[in-house]
Amino acid sequence: MPTETEQAESIDWRSESRNSPEVTRRERLVEYFEERIKKPAIVAWSDGRTRLGMLILGVYVLMAFVAVFDIYRAPSTNQAPRLVTAFQSWEHPLGTTASGVDLLSLIIHSTPDILLMVVAGALWATAIAVAVGTLAGYKGGTVDSVLMSMTDVVMAIPGLPLVVILAVTFNPENPIILGIVININYWAGLGRSLRSQVLTIREDNYVEASRTMGVSTPRILFKDVIPNLMPYVTVNFVFAARYVVFASVGLFFLGVLPFSTQNWGVTLNYAYNGGALFTWAAAHWLIFPMVAIMGLSLGLILLGQGMDRVFNPRVRTRLAGESESTAEDGDSGTTEVL
Repeated sequence: MPTETEQAESIDWRSESRNSPEVTRRERLVEYFEERIKKPAIVAWSDGRTRLGMLILGVYVLMAFVAVFDIYRAPSTNQAPRLVTAFQSWEHPLGTTASGVDLLSLIIHSTPDILLMVVAGALWATAIAVAVGTLAGYKGGTVDSVLMSMTDVVMAIPGLPLVVILAVTFNPENPIILGIVININYWAGLGRSLRSQVLTIREDNYVEASRTMGVSTPRILFKDVIPNLMPYVTVNFVFAARYVVFASVGLFFLGVLPFSTQNWGVTLNYAYNGGALFTWAAAHWLIFPMVAIMGLSLGLILLGQGMDRVFNPRVRTRLAGESESTAEDGDSGTTEVL
């Protein structure tokens, strides 16, 4: 018969064995948080460009929320004196148009559709390019030949005339569809560039080791290949987003896209036709939509430059280590004072 001590030890061992999976799961969660959230956040926040870019884009996201929840008056329900210049009235801080519409309300209520177009178009172009470029570069052979032949055909089609034809033919009004139409063939050049980089990465030792151990192709692509492409992908994601902004505004300004969707390009079109380019009293009608366009582009560029460092493992490890050592020094100093 086991003694009471042996029974107690047996119970303790069983309880520890039951709790060990919990400890392992907790450790995995902590490790995931450290590698995927904490260290990238430290690297991003340490760069002034990232902070400024996030601040600028945060303003546009706030404007979108204001428009969606109708916190600020809508342009259709707003009547005011005509051509009030900027900064002369708290009620109309950016002035009014020739028809008496508050210019700030026009800019704010155009922001949600602009952001949807930017995100949809950039995600479409980047996702297709990453899928085509990585698969063609890694698999090679027939897969590479077929995918690159398709890419060459798409690259041979002029982008702007194709967008104009699609816009006139289908007359899309959904901002998500508009973003995809604008970047309908933007992915081709990026996909070919990514393929050339994958051709080099697939010959590295760690990729060869994974292939030798029988690791599946999707796992190799997602764990070994794509993470090394992320700095280049991030920069081109920003370029694709900026292209959507400029192309959409230009197409709305030219009247190619339907005016039923509120857009800064529509405001610029009305301003130009209303003589804002030649009259100083109406210049604010043309200037502030252009400032909104340039501000969004600047925020995207700064965020893209800062995020480039996030995907650099050496920078991420070094800055995360510096922050931990600083925190330890602060804790030791506090202990000594106490």
